Amino acid sequence: MYLKLFSNCKLVKGYKNHLLYDIQRGDVINIPSELYEWLYKFNNKEFNPIQDPEIKSYIDFLEQEDYIFFTENPEYFPEISLDFDSPYKISNVVIDINNVTEFHYFKVIDQIDLLNCDTVELRFFNDCEVPFIKDLINYLNDHKMFITNLGIVTPFCKEADYKELVTLNRISYIQVYNSPENNFVKISENKFLYYSNESVAKQKSCGIVNYNYFILNKLSYLESLHHNSCLHKKIAIDAEGNIRNCPSMPQSFGNINNTTLEEALQHPDFKKYWNLTKDQIEVCKDCEFRYICTDCRAYTERSHTNEEGLDTSKPLKCGYNPYTGEWEEWSTNPLKQKAIQYYELENTI
Repeated sequence: MYLKLFSNCKLVKGYKNHLLYDIQRGDVINIPSELYEWLYKFNNKEFNPIQDPEIKSYIDFLEQEDYIFFTENPEYFPEISLDFDSPYKISNVVIDINNVTEFHYFKVIDQIDLLNCDTVELRFFNDCEVPFIKDLINYLNDHKMFITNLGIVTPFCKEADYKELVTLNRISYIQVYNSPENNFVKISENKFLYYSNESVAKQKSCGIVNYNYFILNKLSYLESLHHNSCLHKKIAIDAEGNIRNCPSMPQSFGNINNTTLEEALQHPDFKKYWNLTKDQIEVCKDCEFRYICTDCRAYTERSHTNEEGLDTSKPLKCGYNPYTGEWEEWSTNPLKQKAIQYYELENTI
């Protein structure tokens, strides 16, 4: 008899803790080190009856929950490919908008459409621009644009009907910050409303690593194995029109008023972080969450650089320690204070 993990189940070893990912169902379960070693040793191999009662109890649970199965013919159940391939030049675009933003939005949308990008997030930092959002949806529909997943990040406005707005064609989610309450509303299978009492007052508010923000599905897992989980195939336009890999990254590749997105993509430095994986980042490479955590290269602890001159430091706004298995408030860690001062984050914490 052979034991096999279902092909969608992946073992991930951390320094202290170990996890079993189910990339199909989105499950993440903690497993003790003894069970990790046992599964790693016997997966896809013939084994004798289990003598250890504790291991047997775990195995019974995993079989019952469809994480593992037993077979006499393991060759009938090949592993899934771990290759990742995306047909898009750019997979997602972030556009920041505030009360000083001056560029032609619809011309930018035209450029995004030429890149065959289907996912765009609009982040509003001053007002909830409901009329503008509706005009944009009409423009996308009238011109049969490629964009099908539109996300909105907006401040709370008492007069806005977010439940009505999110039902519009092409909008997949609306995140409302500065809200009186925290709430999550599932409108339909592919439409969501997030209400948060947290402030997202400026670009420097991003980059927080939190268990609640972890994402697990097949595509995100495979992309994390091979590429940077934040910057790969991402392009952003900040509120001043500067084109960046992310709104918070320091390097600009031109301004949208005189540089096209395609021209920015051709800059030799634009893709330099695209293939920097969590397995290459200090501390993260020892973390059991490394394939479900979104990386941040904009704000790091500024402690390590690789041979190519890339910053391989742990994200600054992560409070998890994989060597102890404990979470702490990142902003009060004394080892992070110099980096906090460097990025001038004191007023955003």
